[in-house]
Amino acid sequence: MSPEICVVPFFGQGHLFPCMELCNHLASRNFTVTLLISSTIASSVPFSLRQNPLIRIIEISSSPAPPPHAPHNELVQGLENIFSRGPDNPNPARPVCAIIDVMTSWWTAHVFKKFEVPTVAFFTSGACSAALELATWKAHPLDLKPGEIRLLPGLPEDVALTYSDLKRRRHDPPPPPLGGEPPHHGGGAGFPPAPGGPGMGPPKFGEQPPWVEEVRETVALVINTCDDLERPFIDYIADHIGKPVWGVGPLLPEQYWKSGGSLLHDRDVRSNRRSSVTEEEVIQWLDSKPRGSVLYVSFGTEVGPTMEEYQQLAHALESCEQPFIWVLQPGSGRPGPPRMILGGEAGSGGPEGEEGYFPHGLDSRVGKRGLIIRGWAPQLLILSHPSTGGFLSHCGWNSTVEAIGRGVPFLVWPIRGDQYHDAKLVVTHLKVGYMICDDLSERVTKDDIVKGIQRLMGDKEMKKTAEILSAKFQQGFPRSSVDAFKDYINQRFA
Repeated sequence: MSPEICVVPFFGQGHLFPCMELCNHLASRNFTVTLLISSTIASSVPFSLRQNPLIRIIEISSSPAPPPHAPHNELVQGLENIFSRGPDNPNPARPVCAIIDVMTSWWTAHVFKKFEVPTVAFFTSGACSAALELATWKAHPLDLKPGEIRLLPGLPEDVALTYSDLKRRRHDPPPPPLGGEPPHHGGGAGFPPAPGGPGMGPPKFGEQPPWVEEVRETVALVINTCDDLERPFIDYIADHIGKPVWGVGPLLPEQYWKSGGSLLHDRDVRSNRRSSVTEEEVIQWLDSKPRGSVLYVSFGTEVGPTMEEYQQLAHALESCEQPFIWVLQPGSGRPGPPRMILGGEAGSGGPEGEEGYFPHGLDSRVGKRGLIIRGWAPQLLILSHPSTGGFLSHCGWNSTVEAIGRGVPFLVWPIRGDQYHDAKLVVTHLKVGYMICDDLSERVTKDDIVKGIQRLMGDKEMKKTAEILSAKFQQGFPRSSVDAFKDYINQRFA
């Protein structure tokens, strides 16, 4: 009988998608995998995953709009029931280990400890962000002066701290929704702390990352990255925490790795959500544009600029001559927790008053030069199309690696948390992007955006650099690290 591994993701697509791909890779190496998920995100699990005979999916009932902190109480109780022996469960699960998203560890780790299941911490973001959080905490950077560069011992010189790294946007807590808001530890835009738990949201710049304490009792770490992208940062984390660390990614869909330089259809990979366009319409529009001419603008499903900045972005796109695709989510520009955290669906509508920003009239003024998409967008298709020449992005990790693998350079506009570190990786280490402006603590203006677009889309050398980097993705998924993790599990536990 093959060894069993449990996998526990955090809420939201950015966490669920890499967890599902990790399940596929583990199953392909003859592990039995149990994916334990909240019922609020179950609709995002594709039929193909449910059909895999080595993958079992257990949905733990959770309320879509619960009182404060209830989803965690429900999920903790659900985990307890799965591992507890009783009349309805005479042979409870006893996995060799549990891989838990580091953002769930403060409320799931004690359950696995109670049932003597070793845990492996899983970072769905990259190694650079975790390494820079750790190194910045040790460097005490808050006294940095303008023009000063502070090297981070053990890390590449090109990610040294500068005064501009201190210039981050301050996020005030939004008013809580009815019934309060569920905890969102790590990545929340200023969410308040949970009673008895760590603060939510990313650590303040220069503070100890919450995950440092949370990985103390884990046996190892796995990170959604690979040696070709982030080897120095993987090594740094391993050296400082004294545990094995593997890059087991990038955890992108199997079709991504098999498609090579050809067009990739999202409908073959991910469930199609509500959208104002079809994939065929997007392809037809892209086919009409010159190679490398299109700027793709998307801030993902969870974060974005303010209402005022969206207006500046609309003015910038209108004044440029660049063809563009602009994706806008429901609630764009509104403060508050992401819809996926509240049990909603990305790309779905919301209550009246939550529509968010939309540039009414822009489509008629720019004509066929622009394509504005409301809701879900076929991002893999857009990034793999030869007409796409640049990506204005918040630098969420999944979007970052998807674009790197297709040789698309960036104009980065980080909003919160690890996105600042991903942006630094892209701009200063990999050198495949530009920052939207120097001072991200101030409002981004139309002039900042126009200058950034012109700089990015006119830089042929950066495009070549991005294409050279993407060649490392053309050989298929980097199997070696997952194989090394498999050997570790088999030797230590199985």
